[in-house]
Amino acid sequence: MDITIIPASWTPRLLSVLRFATGLTLLQHGCAKLLHFPAGAVPPTFNLNSMPGYAGYIELVCGALLVLGLLTRPAAFLASGMTAVAYFTVHAPRGFFPILNGGELAVVYCFLFLYICAAGPGPWSVDAKMKK
Repeated sequence: MDITIIPASWTPRLLSVLRFATGLTLLQHGCAKLLHFPAGAVPPTFNLNSMPGYAGYIELVCGALLVLGLLTRPAAFLASGMTAVAYFTVHAPRGFFPILNGGELAVVYCFLFLYICAAGPGPWSVDAKMKK
């Protein structure tokens, strides 16, 4: 017996929603680091000329591109790589298990962006509009 809560016809649309929501969450990291919005999200000692500072540029640009669904695959690929680097340079040295080293979000982001890179932007995107 097949219990379908959401019809399969909604899968492409939900891919667009997933891309949009994860793009917004990535964008907020870039906005915090580069635009200091929201205030207090980044410590005052934060240095833009550092690995987290460089990540801020990737987060801002790729987050905005993902929200729009523009150049989705390259943006998602770059974001996936950035979060993998974040995991292996910041979290993995603290221990093997992500639940103990604080790297759960980095791992989830990495594979989520990798999925979006493979699956594409979905129908509600600038990429889809340009294709038509």
